[in-house]
Amino acid sequence: MADIEIIDNGIIIATLRGELDNHEANRIRSHISSSIFTGQVRAVIWNLEGLGFMDSAGIGLILGRMRDLAPLEGETLILNPSSTMEKIFNFSGLGPNIRHCTIDMAIREIGGVLHEQ
Repeated sequence: MADIEIIDNGIIIATLRGELDNHEANRIRSHISSSIFTGQVRAVIWNLEGLGFMDSAGIGLILGRMRDLAPLEGETLILNPSSTMEKIFNFSGLGPNIRHCTIDMAIREIGGVLHEQ
């Protein structure tokens, strides 16, 4: 299951829970990529705190959206992956994008504006 929200400053917050399979990854990919290509998005925050399982489709999902953001010099942060997922991200070269923090802290890091402040 995924909740995808675009906040005012062009940041997508994708909160993934449960298991991420190929079907769900394709649905998320379509939604996020179309938002990037229409110019609505400059960064994606992947909140994986509630994600129990992800296979190679999940890695491809994140890497592909990073590729979509590259021409815009967009940013990607991966929040709170499980230790197993973190190892896979590190092997995939995504280690520098991992953060163990709250969504609000990630928004601040990429220069976003918080709604409540």
